Amino acid sequence: MRYLGALRGNGTLESGGEVMGRVDYEFDGYATRPGQVVASGEIRMDADALGNAFGRRDLSLRTDDGRVLAIRFSGRRQGMPGDAAHVDVYDGLPLEKEWRR
Repeated sequence: MRYLGALRGNGTLESGGEVMGRVDYEFDGYATRPGQVVASGEIRMDADALGNAFGRRDLSLRTDDGRVLAIRFSGRRQGMPGDAAHVDVYDGLPLEKEWRR
């Protein structure tokens, strides 16, 4: 596994086309094998909106720069601030060569 860099920014969390709210995000990307990129990190948003989103399976993050990232919560929110959650990104990531450190 090789570290590729970080994706940071803002966007909108959506579930099945429904806008859940504005999000700040920070993800670390890794190349796991040629042509495969994975990422995980943290999203922050309004605590009530995050609570409504937690546990949904059809989540996407539409970034302000136009990318659509498919995400899923990767653990319980226990121990995290009320406005933050850890997620895995499983689709929509930049290609390995497009990452900047």
